Amino acid sequence: MNWNQNKVIAHRGAYKKNNFPENSIASLKEAIRLKCYGSEFDVHLTKDNFIVVNHDDDFLGMPIASSTYGELRQEMLHNGEHLPTLENYLNEGMKQDHTKLILEIKVGQSLLATLTLTEAVLEMVKKLKAGPWIEYISFSYEALLRILQHDPMAKTAFLAEINDELPVETLKKDRIQQADYDFNIYETGDWFNRAHQLGMTINAWTVNDKKDMLALIENKIDFITTNEPELLLDLLRIDKK
Repeated sequence: MNWNQNKVIAHRGAYKKNNFPENSIASLKEAIRLKCYGSEFDVHLTKDNFIVVNHDDDFLGMPIASSTYGELRQEMLHNGEHLPTLENYLNEGMKQDHTKLILEIKVGQSLLATLTLTEAVLEMVKKLKAGPWIEYISFSYEALLRILQHDPMAKTAFLAEINDELPVETLKKDRIQQADYDFNIYETGDWFNRAHQLGMTINAWTVNDKKDMLALIENKIDFITTNEPELLLDLLRIDKK
């Protein structure tokens, strides 16, 4: 494996500049073409246990949890793609070995639903032997702990909004390797030094403004999730000079 050594994670793939659908195969391919470190995407479970790649819990107004995949396939993304399954997405991502696949386990309507999705994802990753490509992220701490029960070597990151963040020391104790927080959280507190002293990494989301990107780069952040991967890649090239 020869993973790209930069800080750029394309949020829902690299979709914005070319008007690709978010979380589509096209946006994944563009993130790969740009040589982003990672392409982030979100998964849900259908009524008939297909894992699909979509941000919201509905697809064009159809609730994913109470719809079959066949029903969801009756509608298309605006570029003519069908809603990708996780299997589709991973098979495409595994054609290369330099952009990581940053898989977000979405929080379900109950903890049981979230953990059922988590177990299904782990089974699919195992079936496809996709583990080396995957990093797991979630707002569900329990989902991350379940992943680590199954695969102690998995790379995991806890997502948090303002007021939901946990100290990096807590994550470290539970073997979660990254804090993946709303970028505004890092404006106070010594997050960067504390994490790095523990051998952990820090990611910030969703950072689309040049000024915010530069401030995080100055603080030696490890990764930035953005809808503007082209801008961030340009800034990082300038920073290297």
